[in-house]
Amino acid sequence: MANKKSDIQGILKRLGIEKVNSGASTGTDWLKASGDITTSYTPIDGSELAKVQNATKEDYEKIIGKAKEAFKVWREKPAPDRGEIVRQIGLKLREKKEDLGMLVSTEMGKSYQEGLGEVQEMIDIADLAVGQSRQLYGYTMQSERPNHRLYDHYHPLGIVGVITAFNFPVAVYAWNTMIAAIAGDVVVWKPSSKTPLTAVAVQKIMAEVAKANELPEGIFNLTVGKSSQIGDPLVDDKRIPLISVTGSTAVGKRVAERVGKRLGKTILELGGNNAMILSQHGDLDMAIPTIVFGAVGTAGQRCTTTRRIIVHESIYEDVKKRLVSAYEQVAQRIGTPLDPENLMGPLIDKGAVELYQNAIKQLKEEGGKVLFGGEVLSGKGYEAGTYVMPTIAEAENHYNIVQDETFAPILYLIKYKDFDEALELHNKVPQGLSSCIFTLNVREAERFLSHAGSDCGIANVNVGTSGAEIGGAFGGEKDTGGGRESGSDAWKAYMRRQTTTINYGTKLPLAQGIKFDI
Repeated sequence: MANKKSDIQGILKRLGIEKVNSGASTGTDWLKASGDITTSYTPIDGSELAKVQNATKEDYEKIIGKAKEAFKVWREKPAPDRGEIVRQIGLKLREKKEDLGMLVSTEMGKSYQEGLGEVQEMIDIADLAVGQSRQLYGYTMQSERPNHRLYDHYHPLGIVGVITAFNFPVAVYAWNTMIAAIAGDVVVWKPSSKTPLTAVAVQKIMAEVAKANELPEGIFNLTVGKSSQIGDPLVDDKRIPLISVTGSTAVGKRVAERVGKRLGKTILELGGNNAMILSQHGDLDMAIPTIVFGAVGTAGQRCTTTRRIIVHESIYEDVKKRLVSAYEQVAQRIGTPLDPENLMGPLIDKGAVELYQNAIKQLKEEGGKVLFGGEVLSGKGYEAGTYVMPTIAEAENHYNIVQDETFAPILYLIKYKDFDEALELHNKVPQGLSSCIFTLNVREAERFLSHAGSDCGIANVNVGTSGAEIGGAFGGEKDTGGGRESGSDAWKAYMRRQTTTINYGTKLPLAQGIKFDI
């Protein structure tokens, strides 16, 4: 691993990352972007990685022009042929997995294993999309009129705008893009300005496949830039029928309002406030490591991070003791995520550290008690100022700070007496992304999954809130936005449905038996 760390310049070179990179591309072509410079720093030690020249509104218009023209060609390509392009992208990602995984880890700060896992998600969704390209199916319904056929089918939408966040800088792009591509859409990607290099690297990987297959410019597009220059024009653009955005609830509400004004469509993947109900019937030997991984993995910066543990009063003290003991072990293994011995790396930047500190302060002001952690780390290895202690706190579910999502490793312990109370506490937050229960009681498990149970988009039994597979639809309810990406039938959001009736008879009967004789 030491060699990997010292070879970051070699990795950047192999991925095509230069000292200064254009942030505007239509596929294989890179525009001479003229916007502000974004410098990418690694949160591991604060050192500079490289720079990106941001796209401007003028660059954006050029990209949209290419995308419009490319869509006319791409939509005519048979879906299995589009799937073949995606298959080749998956193969290319396999070739680049180690280098791209290391770049994800270095630029974002997650562990190398998680960086590799994120690239594997890209590969997995490519594989899924290849098969899906032959299954963009509609339904045939029975017509009430004789000699008529009634069915629905799906057509490509057009340009899809994809706005991604720093915490999964490449996987969420792939969830959207691989499915959009086989659906016949073209994509304009606006990545997070906190992780622009991973986007440039992915764009260059896509370009290799585009070039090998002589694809037109404009199918896979990249625009790195500020919201005022790129984000706002993207969400306001009537030429873009669908905007998929991953971010905070506040960002999602703003995007939804602007897209809604022009009657566009959105896929919203927003904040989570994910809880585990830990029953007295649960297997604690399974639950404790699940909690720790869910709460401290990616330094608490996943949208599916476990943030609340709702514990039955009869096991509360035992759970508290076990968690503090586990966190003491984690505390000894905080540092560079490129060291496989470490369990937790840094937060993305000092701004995230400030949010962490403010949350701890507010928790105490509202009456909460910190059981472990709560400090910013300093000294050797922590010079970047981005490392914090994972925190366990006793809290009440109604605290304002508990109701909010803090993108940091803060875990709230909440006590319950009976199962009705547990469900009420679980659902009594604005967000509704991921949820789980640990129990060996089938009645509790089934009730948790019932209409009266978890109100989240993801509900697991004896599986944590984090680590969803790509085969299922990913997304949540309430302030999480209601969007769905990845597997299951999420592909339908990237297409437009058309209902068709065919009369193959010699008469013209009207529906509902209406008579209109002339």
